[in-house]
Amino acid sequence: MKIYVKVKPKAKTERFAQTDETHFSVSVKEPPVEGRANEAVIRALAVHLGISRSRIALVSGATVREKVFEVD
Repeated sequence: MKIYVKVKPKAKTERFAQTDETHFSVSVKEPPVEGRANEAVIRALAVHLGISRSRIALVSGATVREKVFEVD
């Protein structure tokens, strides 16, 4: 299943909102340096979906705010 996420890095507070079944909006405190914001988004998705982080992979959007993740 593909999940579409709009990310806001370097936010003051962490926030997670689900628009519909496959679209999310996530704010993370980590900066977009060396993939730290991407890892924070994966952690947030894993907690929200109740699955392990290893089941979530970044498919596209490593350097942009709109990202696509694949969930096993």
